[in-house]
Amino acid sequence: MAFACLEDPTLERNFKGHRDAITSVDFSLNKKQLVSGSMDSCLMIWSMKPQMRAYRFVGHKDAVMCVQFSPSGHLIASGSRDKMVRLWVPSVKGESTAFKAHTATVRSVHFSTDGQSLVTASDDKTVKVWAVHRQKFLFSLSQHINWVRCAKFSPDGRLIVSSSDDKTVKLWDKASRECIHSFCEHGGFVPHVDFHPSGTCIAAAGTDNTVKVWDVRMNRLLQHYQVHSASVNSLSFHSSGNYLITASNDSTLKILDLLEGRLLYTLHGHQGPATCVSFSRTGDLFASGGFDEQVMVWKTNFDAADYGDVLKTRKYNMNVNGALSNVQLEMDFGEVPDKQETQTAESVRKQQEQIQIDETSLASTLQHIVGQLDVLTQTVSILEQRLTLTEDKLKECLENQQKIAQSKSS
Repeated sequence: MAFACLEDPTLERNFKGHRDAITSVDFSLNKKQLVSGSMDSCLMIWSMKPQMRAYRFVGHKDAVMCVQFSPSGHLIASGSRDKMVRLWVPSVKGESTAFKAHTATVRSVHFSTDGQSLVTASDDKTVKVWAVHRQKFLFSLSQHINWVRCAKFSPDGRLIVSSSDDKTVKLWDKASRECIHSFCEHGGFVPHVDFHPSGTCIAAAGTDNTVKVWDVRMNRLLQHYQVHSASVNSLSFHSSGNYLITASNDSTLKILDLLEGRLLYTLHGHQGPATCVSFSRTGDLFASGGFDEQVMVWKTNFDAADYGDVLKTRKYNMNVNGALSNVQLEMDFGEVPDKQETQTAESVRKQQEQIQIDETSLASTLQHIVGQLDVLTQTVSILEQRLTLTEDKLKECLENQQKIAQSKSS
């Protein structure tokens, strides 16, 4: 049985209504609405149903730099050059509450997965965390030495990642409020950063035209992409974790296959810089915005096959570190043979049944292999922890021996 090739992304909708460059886009949980922010100081709520009118939300006194739906879809957060954060109810009335969050432009807003907390980033060089329902300030993170462009919670809410014009990406522990690591490999400013859906990796977009992916468990660079010819402004992970989409000043969107470590698609739609991009929560749609004042909605298409089918139809180069290895799992099913005149209907039916059985057994075998790889990954992780403990104990013993030797000599 042959599987059809995965389809290319297609442009589904093209929204016009903003009067200046688009800065940010985000889908609601149910994908019925899309919110966009713009340099025109407004938010627009676009309905994904045909012929439904859009709503313009007015309240900010300067450019809207960032927008995001809450996980439930009942609130929208926005940040602005007016130094304010507003929380909006996405209804016809467009009611909002505002609070002064920073002493300079608010560049980024992001809800925690449970919707209880909000993290904001600003040109005042700080990252701040707030309780959503009372807009209560909780704490501030302030080790960046230049504008902070972006801040995001990890999926489990325990970590925060921030990116800055000081050319660093910082990883913070929310509980201790300490910076636990700084990634300094970027050659330019870092406008955008986000967590992989698994929470084990982060990706950052740079004005040096690069996209970098780091493992936050071992704090090492996993992948480095130089596929754009100008600054990368925004990026978004697909919900499967297998793809990453980027938006750049070179006017293109690019989709990266993270499993194979390669460029999958280049999309041309915007006239001028593409400023922002975001997958829907389920990954079947993505939206982009640009200097051309347009919001575009695209159908993903290439993720149409479920995970089992992807295992059957695509090659995977995997090892426990997520890097390329020589292990390749590749399944290629041939067409069911045409019925020859000499064959009876019964023999054809038996052949089809046999093919179905083979497919089922191959799928279960592949799932078993994936399970074994997960076990192997966990085992390696445990071994690394034990090795670290052994090294620490060895270091302690050597220090004790040195102290004893010093006390004897004195």
